[in-house]
Amino acid sequence: MSATEPVPLDKKVIVGAALMAGAANVIMQLARPEVGYGVIESKVESGQLHRHPIKRSRTTFSYLAVALLGTPEEKAAYRKAVNRSHAQVRSGPDSPVRYDAFDPGLQLWVAACLYRGFEDTYQAFVGPLEPADRERLYQAAATLGTTLQVPPEAWPADREAFEDYWRGEMKQVSIDEPVRRHLLDIADLRFLPWPVSAAFGGFNRFVTTGFLPPDFREEMRLPWSDRDQRRFDRLVAVVRAVVRVQPPPVRRFPFDLLIWDVRRRIRTGRPLV
Repeated sequence: MSATEPVPLDKKVIVGAALMAGAANVIMQLARPEVGYGVIESKVESGQLHRHPIKRSRTTFSYLAVALLGTPEEKAAYRKAVNRSHAQVRSGPDSPVRYDAFDPGLQLWVAACLYRGFEDTYQAFVGPLEPADRERLYQAAATLGTTLQVPPEAWPADREAFEDYWRGEMKQVSIDEPVRRHLLDIADLRFLPWPVSAAFGGFNRFVTTGFLPPDFREEMRLPWSDRDQRRFDRLVAVVRAVVRVQPPPVRRFPFDLLIWDVRRRIRTGRPLV
């Protein structure tokens, strides 16, 4: 980062509708084999998506809320809670790749994916960012990584440097069949009860595929036609029209609720993750 102190985030850039791209962002993160196998081999029972889908979703989204909106004390509390889980996520002798959840390089990749999704969905649902606004958003988003083990100096210095970093890291993207099956379960909502996945899984896969950058879409072997793109563009246009007329608290939902829940849990001594 170009400064020692984090740039404050303007809450106006928080758009709850961005969570529509959540599954696509998970695919991007797990497209690095070390991250993908760290998830599918994880022995953290409470973090198993298929066994605890609501809790896992809450903790993931709460991390975003804390990283973007939390105080330094709240970030520290969440870091401590996440670290207890991450301490159990290390590759074993039979793992196809070496990984460690405390690896700051892997955490930087995850944070970079979160930022990329944050920027892309803001521009899709609100509108293009002017270069100066884009840079301010990027600098503020450094907390997506520094809230955990990413040193501030590891966050690329500016948005242009981030693009160079992204191009280099894309060479490490590779999704094999075990990780792909896990990610398709997420896209199809198979971790939820059958009536829910049956009713909404197809739509979620469509939205997920639409939000995926082409390189990730190809790694997932997800077909996408010009007709699909036109349908997706129409959907985004409808959501954009709704988002633009929403008052700020409604636009930010559920992030304000998530940060309220984190603060309540800290105050009452309840587990954060």
